[in-house]
Amino acid sequence: MARIVGVDLPKNKRGEVGLTYIYGIGPSNARKILDDAGVDWNVKVKDWTDDQISKIRTIVNDNYKVEGELRSTVQMNIKRLMDIGSYRGIRHRIGLPVRGQSTKNNARTRKGRRKTIANKKKALQKK
Repeated sequence: MARIVGVDLPKNKRGEVGLTYIYGIGPSNARKILDDAGVDWNVKVKDWTDDQISKIRTIVNDNYKVEGELRSTVQMNIKRLMDIGSYRGIRHRIGLPVRGQSTKNNARTRKGRRKTIANKKKALQKK
C-alpha cells in the first residue's frame, strides 16, 4: 500500500484517481505529478514500484501544500477575515453562505435544519 503525506492510497484505483485522496490534490494536479514522476496515469497504485512511490512522494513534498499544512492555512485565512471584520468574515462567523448565494429559499447546508417558529400561523389567522 502506498503511503504519501500520511495518507494511505487505495490499492485498486488508478494512479490518477488514487492521488486525489490526498487533501489538496485534484485531478489536474494528480496528472501533473504523475507526468513529472514518469508514471503512467492508468497504472494501479498497487502496481507502483518503490522507486515510483518515492519519486511521487518527493514531488508532492517539494512542490505542493497538502493535508495538515493546507488545512491550517485555510483556517488561518478564514480567521483573518473574521478578525478584520470583513463582510466575508462576518458571513463565516454567523454561518451563512459566503460567496453571494441566495438565502431566502436555499442555503440549508450552511444554515442547518429549519427552525420553525411556534404559533406563527395562529398569529396570522387572528388578524
